Amino acid sequence: MTNTLHRQGTHDGLSRDYVIFVTLAKGINNKGAGPKMQRFLRLALEEGPVNIGTDKKNLITADGDVEAMVAGINDGSHPTAVFDNPEAIRRLVGKLKKEDLGVSITISALTDEVDEILRSEGIVRHSIEHSIGILGRTERLPTQQILELSSMCGHGCVSHNHVRKMIDWTKMAKLTPKQAATYLARPCSCGAFNIARAEELLTKAIDMA
Repeated sequence: MTNTLHRQGTHDGLSRDYVIFVTLAKGINNKGAGPKMQRFLRLALEEGPVNIGTDKKNLITADGDVEAMVAGINDGSHPTAVFDNPEAIRRLVGKLKKEDLGVSITISALTDEVDEILRSEGIVRHSIEHSIGILGRTERLPTQQILELSSMCGHGCVSHNHVRKMIDWTKMAKLTPKQAATYLARPCSCGAFNIARAEELLTKAIDMA
């Protein structure tokens, strides 16, 4: 199960949102996996991710020292990379297939697009998971505009109120969409927050004002 399944948005918006990360089985292939996960993240960095995360740091909170992030990865780490470009994911999948690191790779994105990428590299996916959406008193949820931004942090570290403030400040020209997207990404310690998509959504918020 991955918390990245619950991202909200249109098909068009989600088509620029790809989360990829390493999954290990405790007691089976986690021992000594640190160098393999370091290699995974270095390969991901070659393709220009819009965000990365590991050990409670992301591209923003790393303060520019990405190499220190990578070097600090150990057997208990959970490296993640996020892309807004399907071709970057395609190239990364090809590299990972060639490297054959001996770890499971999970891609969280639109199913049809992921399947097409895998087929192009001669890979048949092992399994699939879906989110069935939100049940219950959905009238108590914030607006779809807010959910599309907050749900990019599946652990709920990007609060609805924080998103609401960033939307308001962007509309008031206190922050640019890029600045507001960066602020929103900071508390997402797993690094799954798509900064580029957030900037795009905040730009649309200005147009809707």
